[in-house]
Amino acid sequence: MPTPVIAVKEKKCIGWPMRIHQCSEKKGTRPASNEQPCHIGKSLHMQKGKRESDYSDVQGQVKREVGDISILINNAGIVTGKNFLDCPDELIEKSFDVNFKAHLWTYKAFLPAMIANDHGHLVCISSSAGLTGVNGLADYCASKFAAFGFAEAVFAETVAQKQMGIKTTIVCPLLINTGMFEGCTTKFPSLLPVLEPEYAVRKIVDAILQEKVYLYIPRVLYFLVFLKSILSSKIATLLCEYLGIFNVMDGFVGKKKKD
Repeated sequence: MPTPVIAVKEKKCIGWPMRIHQCSEKKGTRPASNEQPCHIGKSLHMQKGKRESDYSDVQGQVKREVGDISILINNAGIVTGKNFLDCPDELIEKSFDVNFKAHLWTYKAFLPAMIANDHGHLVCISSSAGLTGVNGLADYCASKFAAFGFAEAVFAETVAQKQMGIKTTIVCPLLINTGMFEGCTTKFPSLLPVLEPEYAVRKIVDAILQEKVYLYIPRVLYFLVFLKSILSSKIATLLCEYLGIFNVMDGFVGKKKKD
């Protein structure tokens, strides 16, 4: 599972994935060869009994190792791929811990310094499943809707409080070919493709550099979200059936565990 946070120094990527390093090179943001990834997210959502001290400890650790963080990318995700009533409670809780709650704790840890410096960029990797409900992804959709809503609400806070140096980018990609949704397919791959990681990363890096608030990939998602807002539920359901949205998870096998 990828680390819940990518810590990024000013104009230098410090964390996972290396693909961001590669795609950022042309933009002049490739890290120095002696810099090491900074993986700090897990402690924040695993040590629940002493979170307030965790924020301070982790923020201090990262500040010592890489300095103040300019860009925070919450990237972790897990999926159970089970129908809601078949999903054990502990897996539902884990989905929320990783897909949503980790965002709360990393924001708590790093947003204060960004506000103090009046400079920072918060990046939420949500999902197209954070825009509409998907059959077989009830817990995943709920956690991604929560992540989207939280990031959007914090963005509204920064605007209302005139913290114009704090930027937000909320990313909602379709399926990405990382193995997490192994076996899933779309009925019309030319319209709704399974995205290659390199392509998705390029789009995300460009959105950050251009300070876009919302990034949906592929672009057809913008149109589909618009249609959802104006069509009746009956017509929208028929459209989802035609596009095969209800059957995306039919072949799901998930990411294979390493021996």
